[in-house]
Amino acid sequence: MEALRFSTAHQPLLRPHSHPLHHKMLRTAVQANPRSNSFIVGVFSKPAELVSVPSPTSVVSPPHPLIKVSPDSLQYPPGYVGAVPDRSHSGDVEDIHGAMDYLTKILSSRVYDVAEDSPLEFAPKLSERLGVNIWLKREDMQSVFSFKIRGAYNMMAKLPKEVLKKGVICSSAGNHAQGVALSAKRLKCNAVIAMPVTTPDIKWKSVERLGATVVLIGDSYDEAQAYAKKRAKEEGRTFIPPFDHPDVIAGQGTVGMEIWRHMQGPIHAIFVPVGGGGLIAGIAAYVKRVSPQVKIIGVEPSDANAMALSLHHGHRVILDQVGGFADGVAVKEVGEETFRLCKGLVDGVVLVSRDAICASIKDMFEEKRSILEPAGALALAGAEAYCKYYGIKGENVVAITSGANMNFDKLRIVTELANVGRKQEALMLTVLPEEPGSFKRFCQLVGQMSITEFKYRYSSSEKAVVLYSVGVHTPKELKKMQEKMESSQLETHNLSESDVAKDHLRYMMGGRSDIQNEVLCCFTFPERPGALMKFLDSFSPRWNITLFHYRAQGQVGANVLVGIQVLSSEMDEFHDRANKLAYDYKVVNDDPIFQLLH
Repeated sequence: MEALRFSTAHQPLLRPHSHPLHHKMLRTAVQANPRSNSFIVGVFSKPAELVSVPSPTSVVSPPHPLIKVSPDSLQYPPGYVGAVPDRSHSGDVEDIHGAMDYLTKILSSRVYDVAEDSPLEFAPKLSERLGVNIWLKREDMQSVFSFKIRGAYNMMAKLPKEVLKKGVICSSAGNHAQGVALSAKRLKCNAVIAMPVTTPDIKWKSVERLGATVVLIGDSYDEAQAYAKKRAKEEGRTFIPPFDHPDVIAGQGTVGMEIWRHMQGPIHAIFVPVGGGGLIAGIAAYVKRVSPQVKIIGVEPSDANAMALSLHHGHRVILDQVGGFADGVAVKEVGEETFRLCKGLVDGVVLVSRDAICASIKDMFEEKRSILEPAGALALAGAEAYCKYYGIKGENVVAITSGANMNFDKLRIVTELANVGRKQEALMLTVLPEEPGSFKRFCQLVGQMSITEFKYRYSSSEKAVVLYSVGVHTPKELKKMQEKMESSQLETHNLSESDVAKDHLRYMMGGRSDIQNEVLCCFTFPERPGALMKFLDSFSPRWNITLFHYRAQGQVGANVLVGIQVLSSEMDEFHDRANKLAYDYKVVNDDPIFQLLH
């Protein structure tokens, strides 16, 4: 509930240890399923926006303007391998510039001063259920519960002693910070970690315990990074990037080397979570050199797909907003060097939903009694979806369980969505006539299906809305029940894919409101004191607020559904104020499900 505290933000919190493009519509159709005639259509209708950004410090090429795009502009079915790089003009893997250099860097990496050669464990329950051999590369078992220690230490250990004496600095919201802090402790150098003020206590306190100086500054990672780079220049410290540096990439690449050493049989594919791209670039740099036939497939959340969009466009892009549920991979822009390697080496990217990530967290708990953070379960979710989509059987498939720094508060939403992600629970809505006997007829039509949640509220003299969850079922059973409802003239909808319904509407049963000129928006509030007052200062008392539903998710941002009375002639002013507020938002008035419930 930090976002709802009214105190205002102050100075950085120091915590010592003790040219415009023309509007265009592009339709891209690619065959989705080799076993069917179905197609994926990606629609790009939003005007492209150019943003000029500096190149990473490790890359010497000049800066280029990057296009800002929406995550929604590239979506495809779960499990489908999309964003396949076009290599028609770049030659084969052997021609990737610096490929041998990376292989040498990985083989000579110094990560084992601090990192463990993590186990490659067989997952019998998952393997039996999917009909493939699922292997888990347990990076969640590192001392800092993440693979990030590898890249950070490898870069820092290669710095000259006189450079180390000046200290290091980095910006991070979690795992990279712990990697840098532990590396600095082992190398006996001073470390400063810049973290957004929205960073959960559990994460910055873990960094502090490792002996680093933590500075909480800015509402976003970008602001923390700008501070860190400025301070690095002023104090002569070395900035340790989270992913876009050859030594960091090489350090992460040792994960691929270990998989190759441990795996006895042929590998069909290795699934890798993707944020900035350091881990997948390093793994691909090694594996594609020693065994080119092994597929290297990235996995991204569908609302944080910076690498997929960059590969699709053939150059790096910036997301206009990014989903924060899997905060460990919530990156708006991938690295320049990591993108170069991925464009030449990886086989594509799988996109998965928040529900699927939650389901894989539950799968891992049932398999190994370990709780992964959302980014840590990302590769497993992608592997499961891929095997189901393509009907893979009997192959060896590896998933990187990349981290276990889970915020305890996030477990609530994981448990709520896990069964939906597994397709073992469905959120349903049925419209009943408000007449005697209709409720009994509804229950008879539900039959033997298990109801796990049920909400009914009188709405009008003509009809009522029932919101309910159906427990363990098969898709055939659910479809049959829905057909029975429809044949009995009871309008029924499956809301399982509606995030608006799952996050807000299921908690707001209480009748409809007929409010004129109401604009309904989903805002993402940063979890920090003063966030609510900043929001209110932007819109009140200019307009009347008619609805406010806060949904904490134990993450950097909280979902808030807001209703505001705005005349159509004032919409330009409304959007201008919302954009200046700089909270991610979208208008949801046209959502058909909301029209039924609100």
